[in-house]
Amino acid sequence: MDDRREDASIRTDRPTDAAADASLPTVREVLALPELVEGLPDVIVGGDALDARVRWVHVSDSAGVARLLNGGELLLSTGSGWPADPNALRTFIGDLVAAGLSGLVLELGTHYRYLPAVVAEAARERDLALVTLHREVKFVAVTEAVHNRIISEQIAALRARDEVRERFTALALRGAPADYVVHQLAQTLGAPVVLENLAHEVIAADIPPALEEELLTGWEYRSRAAHRDPGEWLVVPVEARGTRWGNLLLLPGPPHPAGRRGVLEQGAIALALGRLAEGEADEWSRLSRRRLVDGLLAGRFAGAGAAGARLEAAGLPVTGARLHGVVLSGAPIVSEAVDAAARGLRGRALTGSAPAGVPGPAAAILLSLPVGVEFDDRTARAFARAAAGDGADRSVLSVGAAAYGLDEALASLQEAIDLAAGGGWREGRGLRVRRGDDRPLVRLLTTLRDDHRLLEHGERMLAPLIDYDLARDGDLLDVLGAMLAHPGNRTAAASASHLSRSVFYQRISLIEDLLDTDLDDGETQAALHVALLVRRAARR
Repeated sequence: MDDRREDASIRTDRPTDAAADASLPTVREVLALPELVEGLPDVIVGGDALDARVRWVHVSDSAGVARLLNGGELLLSTGSGWPADPNALRTFIGDLVAAGLSGLVLELGTHYRYLPAVVAEAARERDLALVTLHREVKFVAVTEAVHNRIISEQIAALRARDEVRERFTALALRGAPADYVVHQLAQTLGAPVVLENLAHEVIAADIPPALEEELLTGWEYRSRAAHRDPGEWLVVPVEARGTRWGNLLLLPGPPHPAGRRGVLEQGAIALALGRLAEGEADEWSRLSRRRLVDGLLAGRFAGAGAAGARLEAAGLPVTGARLHGVVLSGAPIVSEAVDAAARGLRGRALTGSAPAGVPGPAAAILLSLPVGVEFDDRTARAFARAAAGDGADRSVLSVGAAAYGLDEALASLQEAIDLAAGGGWREGRGLRVRRGDDRPLVRLLTTLRDDHRLLEHGERMLAPLIDYDLARDGDLLDVLGAMLAHPGNRTAAASASHLSRSVFYQRISLIEDLLDTDLDDGETQAALHVALLVRRAARR
């Protein structure tokens, strides 16, 4: 191969950080190309050196080629212009390594019959990938094959970046909620993604259930450490117009054609646009906490440990705290006001949706207090007044038993829901506080709510009324509930049913006929009351 003069004017303008671009082929992958396999390659220095990324292929026999390299090149040479002196040859190899060469391929036969020992020694000392070819190959064919691969990978990366940008721009324009954006990021990147606020509280996370407890336990400490030294994690801020709302954190995972950081940044832009559209409202916390509570009630968690870790990562202490399930009903509830009310008691609260079966505006609340804080009636009233604001006098606060640990907390929350859904006790004006101790039957049934014998009892007792109401869009179950809620006072029961007394008595007579029973009998009333409570609990 003829030597040729090479100067800076013919150097290719290429980026300098080959190691950072996972889309580039490695020396090992280049050696597997048919164009090089034909040369019977013999790896002299391999191992980890073969994992170096190849940004470009350079063909030269010049002894001064090192000054023409930008880093990341694979050099193809016959060695015809290399120095003859062994010391100069060793220096030549050192200069190539200093220039960032990814690998050296020497074709034997044209100039060298055998590889000079000093070249092998110098390459081995500097961990430079070194390969010899025992058969002549067309260097132009090798160059073309490698460059085609590099360019095709770059085109694929451009297409991938366009696709990612379009996807997350569409999410932003549709106003997709934060947890859905995080889910899309995790699906796109094939790795766990966490969105946190500036206090390092988890707003949304998409994590495999098997990793959830391990990852989210002690999240604040783990997150702060990642901000100081990300290691294999990626941390991208969610910010716009000088305001920063939080951060996206990406855990280790497979490479992506668009670049893992690039994808994460597109997600951050979508989230930032969503926050700008919300104005001053903090929909992040509101939606994420509501879905967290709703998911717990629906049983959408892999285990108590993982669920507890997620709650604590969202800012609700579980370990070493006194927990209460609470339902606040009768007035519109704002989650920020609820949490502010809890902070006034040195605690925290997560607010869920209105539970099924609870009339009027309502919210299920998981309340965490320091162990030393008693949630007595006085404290409960103060909490409800702070949480409900102007609507406090129209409100009812249903309080579940004190709990320690997640399982007990969920039972407490279910007890509060059963209390709130039971009805029959909201009379007069003013804030009312109700507890399980006030309705021992509700507490008992909450404990036994999944017992198949209770479910069978409820179905057997109420089946005629259920069939009647379904066939005629009737209200017999509601009438029965009103009567049982006001035993001995059918005038009040008729009023609660929004029926005239004459119509109400007709309904009662029909119920007695369908059930073939006497509704004035105390034992019958008790059995029907249990059946109704079981049905209400089962339908939530």
